[in-house]
Amino acid sequence: MRESDSLAETDRNICVLIADTHPMGAQLLADALRRSHRFGTVLAANRAADVAAMLSDQSLDVALISADFEGEPGRGFRLAQEVQAASPETKVVMLLDIPDRDSVVQAFRASCHGVFCRARSVKELPKCIACVHAGQIWANSQELAYVLAALREPQPLRVVNSTGVPLLTKREMAVVQCVAEGLTNRETAAQLNLSEHTVKNYMFRIFDKLGVSSRVELVLYVASQLQSELSLTNSKHACEIVSGAPESIGTQ
Repeated sequence: MRESDSLAETDRNICVLIADTHPMGAQLLADALRRSHRFGTVLAANRAADVAAMLSDQSLDVALISADFEGEPGRGFRLAQEVQAASPETKVVMLLDIPDRDSVVQAFRASCHGVFCRARSVKELPKCIACVHAGQIWANSQELAYVLAALREPQPLRVVNSTGVPLLTKREMAVVQCVAEGLTNRETAAQLNLSEHTVKNYMFRIFDKLGVSSRVELVLYVASQLQSELSLTNSKHACEIVSGAPESIGTQ
């Protein structure tokens, strides 16, 4: 048996989920995969609740998730993290309307294994699914360049929960940034054009939200989140560099 035949036989055991915010879009993509006759099971969903139900009912190998889901821009990135938290063995590909820098980087930071743009031919989708299932990363050279450039940039402070949702407001994060830089409440007030009393109130709210009781605990909390994100991102993309071709990971 030729290697290509062996790979095709392996593909027939793959269970794929298409999660698109538009029911028609999800069904059309699912139908395209079924017509390829390469995969064992192809499911379609347009609600997060349906995705969760499918995850509990069966083992999903690859999930293609629309970045804008349930009518909410960016909801797909959080859904990708929820899927991987519930089913770590499921590999996720983010379906993007436009593969701009921010969307591509955000997809990989959400632990996706690839990105697929709607502008690409649907005939490429089966190959994308098969490559991701085989452990490769699906991204073209420009998309990979976005990710590598992001790795070289200083990481901003982020305080988020397990699904990537920010726990603090932008103003509260500005206060946390000042604390991380070693500024006192008075210096923070001057830098942010606030009264010192207002800064103290922000600090109390921040402590309450994060469950810490001192400036030292706050800095350690933020540092631990930053270290976790750096470790996850670096290990993830080191894998891309090793496993993929220089021109196009996943040989797109």
